[in-house]
Amino acid sequence: MKVIIVDDEPLALEVLETYLTHFPELNLKAKCANAVEAFEALSEGDIDLMFLDIQMPQISGIDFLKSLKNPPKVIFTTAFSNYALEGFELNAVDYLLKPFSLERFTKAVQKFKEIYAKNDKTLSEAEAPDYIFVKADKKLIKLRFEDIFHVEGLKDYVMLHTPNGRIVTLQTMKSLEEKLPSSNFIRVHRSYIVNLNLIELLETNSVTVNKKKIPIGKNYKDELFNVINQKRL
Repeated sequence: MKVIIVDDEPLALEVLETYLTHFPELNLKAKCANAVEAFEALSEGDIDLMFLDIQMPQISGIDFLKSLKNPPKVIFTTAFSNYALEGFELNAVDYLLKPFSLERFTKAVQKFKEIYAKNDKTLSEAEAPDYIFVKADKKLIKLRFEDIFHVEGLKDYVMLHTPNGRIVTLQTMKSLEEKLPSSNFIRVHRSYIVNLNLIELLETNSVTVNKKKIPIGKNYKDELFNVINQKRL
């Protein structure tokens, strides 16, 4: 993960550089004293994260960020708390008020890493094939994800319900769950995985997929409803 620091105070640059040594996964590509240097650093390669001071000569950090067409993720670093609201309106990952401790810096970095991991997973799933092969009756059957209504666990076997009927394959629910993209499928019960895109009806204790009512397990209810709420208009 490529990082740059933008701050007109040499001491602030030094502190941030020292803190970054605690995170070997963050590769410091440049230390910039102003927006002009930062723009040059950004133009030289893909930067994932920018630590950006706000009050700087010539152009402020906020104005600089607004001028960028495709900015990296930003963690603001400033001695002035009155910019916090505007900073978050610009979708900043975090807002560090100087002087900040290594512990507070770590929390900000962790926020960025969680966002980075989530985006990376989404991109990987988007680039991944939209099908899987399952072994049944001594054959490998290609199944598109959109053709899997739901999956039912049967001890050491799983049954995949499709428009062409049921397919039984020897594997566990857990192993199949790991092969199915989380953007399309969700576990709703220890014995059931459903296709999120094909849910027809959601009730307190059940979902309906392809006219079949499937129970929602107590341990899976919160996650299911959280996902459904994110998809609501």
